[in-house]
Amino acid sequence: MLLKRMLAISVAAVLMFGCTRHAEVVNVYSGRHYQADERLFREFTEQTGIRVNLVKANSDQLLNRLEMEGERSPADIIITADAGRLIIAKEKGLLQPIYSEKATQLVPLHFRDSENFWLGFTKRARVIIYPKGRINPSELDSYESLTENHWNGRVLVRSSQNHYNQTLMASVLAAHGGEGAENWARGIVNNMARNPIGNDRDQIKGIAAGEGDIAIANTYYIGLMLNSVNREEREVASQMGVFFPNQNDRGTHVNISGIGITANSPNYNNAVLLTEFLLSEHAQNVFASENYEYPVNPNVEWPELLKSWGEFKSDTLPLHNLGEFIHQAMITFNNAGWE
Repeated sequence: MLLKRMLAISVAAVLMFGCTRHAEVVNVYSGRHYQADERLFREFTEQTGIRVNLVKANSDQLLNRLEMEGERSPADIIITADAGRLIIAKEKGLLQPIYSEKATQLVPLHFRDSENFWLGFTKRARVIIYPKGRINPSELDSYESLTENHWNGRVLVRSSQNHYNQTLMASVLAAHGGEGAENWARGIVNNMARNPIGNDRDQIKGIAAGEGDIAIANTYYIGLMLNSVNREEREVASQMGVFFPNQNDRGTHVNISGIGITANSPNYNNAVLLTEFLLSEHAQNVFASENYEYPVNPNVEWPELLKSWGEFKSDTLPLHNLGEFIHQAMITFNNAGWE
């Protein structure tokens, strides 16, 4: 009897340990804060049974957390809203390669790391926003043209601390070298309508308020504002046009929201499955129709709003090539007096 009881306890313990050990989870550190993302994580769980544990903070905070946690980190995936932070994560040894033929087939080479340590799952074009009726788009040309005297006191753009601007600056450094990039930055500073303040939405609102005439911003902000619950934001966005710069040379700078699998991922296979899910046609349609981001999956058709902004030529310089310029970008901003 005692032997049977001990055997029963032993079997129960094994079963309990087995359930705990094989609980299917994937732990995500995300610098994105969108309801669409959380909806997709829920759908992933419904389809696979793999629970998504989500931690949200800004990308720099998440990178610092990964560093501090080291080998004890529970994180499987880090998601950032900018390629620059993924480049830095790789440099710091915080990522490992993503072994997924499906993922690498869906993501063009210039939107992923050359060694597949990270890849993009949405695209954001950094464009020139202008007020329809007040500015003729024929006046616009390139990022470089915004340094001309014609735009003195008319340009709105956010701080040099912004990740989107830092990666844009890295692309300018790649195109023009250190001296050319610093001259460009000085020209933008000279033409600023006011000191940088706020996010991309605030630059667009600044146009409507008459604080400036054009803004450097990401396209998806116009989409979010056009569909905002705030009537004022909808009215402001409806007055704006989208211009894609540098169509006669290297193309418009396009950044990504991207994903990397952490170096110490305890649930690597689940992390790969979630990565592939986010690149699926369904998920890509959700990002495009609800967040107004461009899909990286070439099989996904753009929604009508994105189509209304027009087709455009994008800069195809691989984003991983910008790694050597990310740190130099901040020095360039500082030298130019871009706050």
